[in-house]
Amino acid sequence: MKLYSNEIVFRGHPDKVCDQISDALLDAYLKEDKNSRCGIEVMGGKGKIFITGEVSSKASINVEEIANMVLRDVGYNNQYEIINNLGTQSEDIALGTNDLVGGAGDQGMMFGYACNDTYELLPTAMVILQKLSMWYDEERKKCHYLLPDGKAQITGYYDDNMKLKKIKTFTISYQNDEQHREITDKLIKDKCVEICDNYNIEIEEFLINPTGKFLIGGFEGDAGVTGRKIVVDTYHSFAKVGGGAFSGKDPSKVDRSAAYKARKIAKDYLKKYNLCWCVVQLSYAIGISRPLAIYIESDKGSLLVDDSLYDECTPKKIIKDLELLNTCYYDKAKYGHFLN
Repeated sequence: MKLYSNEIVFRGHPDKVCDQISDALLDAYLKEDKNSRCGIEVMGGKGKIFITGEVSSKASINVEEIANMVLRDVGYNNQYEIINNLGTQSEDIALGTNDLVGGAGDQGMMFGYACNDTYELLPTAMVILQKLSMWYDEERKKCHYLLPDGKAQITGYYDDNMKLKKIKTFTISYQNDEQHREITDKLIKDKCVEICDNYNIEIEEFLINPTGKFLIGGFEGDAGVTGRKIVVDTYHSFAKVGGGAFSGKDPSKVDRSAAYKARKIAKDYLKKYNLCWCVVQLSYAIGISRPLAIYIESDKGSLLVDDSLYDECTPKKIIKDLELLNTCYYDKAKYGHFLN
C-alpha cells in the first residue's frame, strides 16, 4: 500500500477569496457584454484588496461594490480598502484573439482528467474533500462558532491502481472562535465520518488545527492572490496540471476554456473505451486557433487522436460547445472547477 495526500482550501481561504472576486467581476462584465476580454487579478491582505489586470469591454460595472459583495458572501465582515488598478487589454494580443481571427488568448498546455472512482468521475479523496468544503461553507452560516478560513487534507492508503482504500490521517485546519472547540471539532469529525462512510472509507486518525489554535484568519492572517490554488482548482495532484490559472479569465483564454474542454474529452473517452482513467493534454500558440498538439493517455496506453478533434478544440468551437458564456464563473471558483 502507498501513502498519498491531497488538499482542498475552504471558500474563506485568502487565495480562494481572490479567485472569487476575479470571477465575480468577470461575470459582471460578461453579463453586460458577452464579448468582454478579461484577465483580472486580485491580491488581498492587511485591510487592502488590490485589483489589477486587463479588461476590454463595453460594460460598465461597479468594481468596488462587486468586490464587497463577494467579501460579505464569503463571510468576511471587515471593511477593506478596494484599489481598482484595471487597465485595457494589449492591442498586440487583441490582434490574434478578435472575432475575425479567433485565435487562442495565450500559449501553453492544458490538462483534463477523468477516472472511474466515483460518480463524478473524479478521485474519491478529491470528492470527499469537495463535499466537506461545501458542507463547511453552509454550516458556518448557521454555526457562529465557525469562521470562513480553512483547509483540509487527506493522507490515504492506495493500492497499485491508485484506488483509495483507507484514510491514514484526515487533517483539518479551520478558523473558529476558539471558545467552543469541543463542539466544533466534534461537528467536523462527525461530518467527515459521515461523508467517508458513503464511500466505505475508514479514517484512522484526525489532526484538527495541529498548531493548537486558529482564531486569526483571512486577510488578517495571510495574504491572498488569484490563481495560487490551481492544483486545488483542478485534480488535487492526481493528474498533471497546466501552468495557467482559471479565475478572472474570459473564455478566449484557453488556460481556462481548453482545460474545461480537455476534461470533457477525458470523460467522453473514459466512457467510450471503458477506461479506468484518462488524461488529455491540449497545447496552443497565442493568436492561433487550432491546437498545436492533442495527446491522450490512459490506463490502456496512449490513444489515437482523430484529426477532427483538432477542429473541435478551436477557441470558438469550445465556447460554442460548452456554452461557457452562460456559465456563472463565480460559482465555479467557490470550491474548485471540476465538481462534475
